[in-house]
Amino acid sequence: MARHKVEICGVNTANIKVLTNEEMVQLFQKFQKGDLSAKEELINGNLKLVLSILKKYNNRTDNMDDLFQVGCIGLIKAIDNFDLSHEVKFSTYAVPMILGEVRRYLRDSSSVRIARSTKDIAYKAMKVKEELTNKNGKEPTVAQIAQELGMKEFDVNHAMESMKDTISMFEPIYNDGGDTIYLADQLEDKSDKVANDTRIALKEALSKLKEKEKYIILERYLMGRTQLELASEIGISQAQISRLEKSGLESIKKMMQ
Repeated sequence: MARHKVEICGVNTANIKVLTNEEMVQLFQKFQKGDLSAKEELINGNLKLVLSILKKYNNRTDNMDDLFQVGCIGLIKAIDNFDLSHEVKFSTYAVPMILGEVRRYLRDSSSVRIARSTKDIAYKAMKVKEELTNKNGKEPTVAQIAQELGMKEFDVNHAMESMKDTISMFEPIYNDGGDTIYLADQLEDKSDKVANDTRIALKEALSKLKEKEKYIILERYLMGRTQLELASEIGISQAQISRLEKSGLESIKKMMQ
């Protein structure tokens, strides 16, 4: 098979050795027994993984050499923390860690500035998320994080979302010639027709309405009932139903602005 030259940071990926799974296992066993030369081989044998991830960021920074070093930091962290007993491919484990370092670097040096208060909330939320994950063995919901912080769910979700880059879930982030990893492979499926932050804001707004307004709006827009049907059920005129519906919608609009 032809070996195509891909050059990033002055490194020709065609000349980089790609370790087999058996070689990786043997090197990790040696490294975890204290053999530092095995760690160096693991780093050199996985540079193609770093370079493959960096290809998609060619237009995001003027200094790919710095980004390469940042990616290597993520690779080294992955090597230091990888556990063979979990029986997970090293590339599957390492990709999120490398991406995390790269995205953190780009975020911190981005020309798009995020408010300091929003960053503070996001960092606190990420810390709580990690603590709850370690404690419960699974990732917490935004609502659980917000409760732990004593903050509104919408504010926490907004802060965490503001720290993310926008990229396609189906963009390949690594390919070693037969084992393609897509971003979607690293994400939990949380598909929804309504954006998460809008759904949270709408839920909060509805909870603050008067009970009659809330009931009318839910029945009208979720159940598809007419004003006449509701007027007959509640025992008031259609005009009153219309006024309550309009009042409720205006309140929701103000609370979501």
